Amino acid sequence: MNGGDAYCAAEAQYIRRHHKHEPRENQCTSALVKHIKAPAHLVWSLVRRFDQPQRYKPFVSRCIMNGELGIGSVREVNVKSGLPATTSTERLELLDDEEHILGVKIVGGDHRLKNYSSIMTVHPEVIDGRPGTLVIESFVVDVPDGNTKDETCYFVKALIRCNLKSLADVSERMAVQDRVEPINQF
Repeated sequence: MNGGDAYCAAEAQYIRRHHKHEPRENQCTSALVKHIKAPAHLVWSLVRRFDQPQRYKPFVSRCIMNGELGIGSVREVNVKSGLPATTSTERLELLDDEEHILGVKIVGGDHRLKNYSSIMTVHPEVIDGRPGTLVIESFVVDVPDGNTKDETCYFVKALIRCNLKSLADVSERMAVQDRVEPINQF
C-alpha cells in the first residue's frame, strides 16, 4: 500500500487504523505523509473545509457546494488550466472532527480519475519542541485504459504531494502569524 515508501512506526499504525482501501485488480493505492510545523487544530481547520479546498489546493480555482456542508454533500470543483481536466464532482464521505478524518470520493468530472476515493487524517505531534502535525493522505483509483498501475500512482501521488506541500506552506504561515508557543515552555 505504501508504494515503496518507508513509514515510521507511528505513521504505519495510523495508516493501518484509518487508511483501509481494498483495491481491485484494475486499481492502484498508496498513502503519503507530510510533517507540518503547525498545530493540528490549525491544519485541521483547513483540511475539514470541504467547501473551500482552494484555500490550500493549488490546482483548484473555484468550488461550488450543492447544499449544506455535511456527509453526502457534493461540490463542483473547477481545476486550473495545465492539468488534464477542467472540472471534478466530489462527495464528502466522512468528516470526523474528533479523530480528524476526512473522506472524499470523486463521483464525476472530465478527468480520468474514475472510482477515486481518498482518506486524509491529521495527527498532532511535536516537531523541534513545538506543536506540529502529521498529515496522511491515502487513495485508491482505477487504472485508466492505456496506463499502468505505476503510471497512475505516480500521477496521483504527484498531485497529492503538491497539495500537501501547499497545505504545509499555508498552515506554517498561519502558525507564524499566530505565534504558536513551544510545548512545555516554563
